[in-house]
Amino acid sequence: MRLDIFLKLSRLLSRRTAAAAACQEGRVRVNGTTAKASRSIATGDIVEVTFDDIPSEFVVIKVPETKQVSKKEAALLVSKKG
Repeated sequence: MRLDIFLKLSRLLSRRTAAAAACQEGRVRVNGTTAKASRSIATGDIVEVTFDDIPSEFVVIKVPETKQVSKKEAALLVSKKG
């Protein structure tokens, strides 16, 4: 699954366009490297998103198989690291 879609489905970012813009601005890193919106995400990846100059790290627990997930299921996709 694409990174920008995953960020939207996990509700780390509100819209796919916002996720793509964050990737383009270099505010999203996966496993320590700056990631493009088209990068594939896998279980166990560490995603770091910078919100207002404060980095937050998350571990991907599950990658959804569908393009829509419930709010309850979205909370189970990532775990806060640290």
